[in-house]
Amino acid sequence: MKKARTEALELARYIHVFLCDYALNQLTTSEHTLKSYNAALTQYIGFLSQVKAVTPETLATSCFEVPVIEEWRTWLKSVRKCSHETCNIRLSGLRVFLKYLASRDIKYLYLYNDATKIEFLDTAKKKVTGMSRDAVKALLEAPNQHTTSGKRDITFMLMLYGTAARIDELLDLKISQLYLEAPKPYATIVGKGNIIRTLFLLPQAVTYLRSYLKEFHGDSPNPDNYLFYSRNKGKDGKLSQAAIAKMLKKHAATAHKICSDVPRNLHAHQFRHAKASHWLEDGMNIVQISFLLGHAHIETTMVYLDITTEEEAKAMATLEDEQDGKVSKKWKFGDGDLSSFCGVKALANH
Repeated sequence: MKKARTEALELARYIHVFLCDYALNQLTTSEHTLKSYNAALTQYIGFLSQVKAVTPETLATSCFEVPVIEEWRTWLKSVRKCSHETCNIRLSGLRVFLKYLASRDIKYLYLYNDATKIEFLDTAKKKVTGMSRDAVKALLEAPNQHTTSGKRDITFMLMLYGTAARIDELLDLKISQLYLEAPKPYATIVGKGNIIRTLFLLPQAVTYLRSYLKEFHGDSPNPDNYLFYSRNKGKDGKLSQAAIAKMLKKHAATAHKICSDVPRNLHAHQFRHAKASHWLEDGMNIVQISFLLGHAHIETTMVYLDITTEEEAKAMATLEDEQDGKVSKKWKFGDGDLSSFCGVKALANH
């Protein structure tokens, strides 16, 4: 392999550090989001290699300019047969990387600024399938509370629904973040952007949590242990999203027989959406809901709950009345292939 130029080496190193270190430690712990970043860069590097014939010697800043990105998106649609939604997700992932790149060296800033001007493709608006209160009730009654796993499952679902937290926020929760002895028991959640928010716990959740802690963590819990841990990894290894997905589908199958409102393909995010919807039904204003959900902008909450302009006006009026304001572990040149050079998986040809 010819000697790679300094610029190519620098770009490859940034790609590797972004995927292996920065995204995981600074951006998110969500397995789904990390896989999305990985997929975006894997497909982009694969495109550069297969279509643009870019090699480790010719990788350059120009490979990340708008004309190339737009050609890549066309390739995703026509060759990879990606939907408009997937193309938008891939573009978002690439933008996050370019933003990181710009933060490391100002000479890359124009790449990020230009990429943000690329408009997303039109997609049909997809609403999160809601759940009625009866559906939630049926789900909470599904686990066998006489078994160890049943006690864990109902505690997890109570926390998922009661706090409306994201699944990765709950899986990251450690015992030290619980304050069950406070006058108003609460948990501190670390959300997107490492923003910490306080979520108060309802009496039923507190009761189950105390029982769960005693059975799963003993009389003297280690505050540094994960609240919901993996039986295989031990108390310092958190439960996986895959394990939760399997558990929820199991209980959804049972609960659906009792209440047809329970979706058979239940996923954790539907608890969050259901709680937010129920808060809205109970008269909570949109600003408070936005804060509890950890949304940075109220517009996100409006879209999330499919709120109309008229409903927003009513909610804001209420507020005023209240006076409340897996990639390679080591970066290496490999065998001369661009994917190996950049530390991403090779893209399959299909």
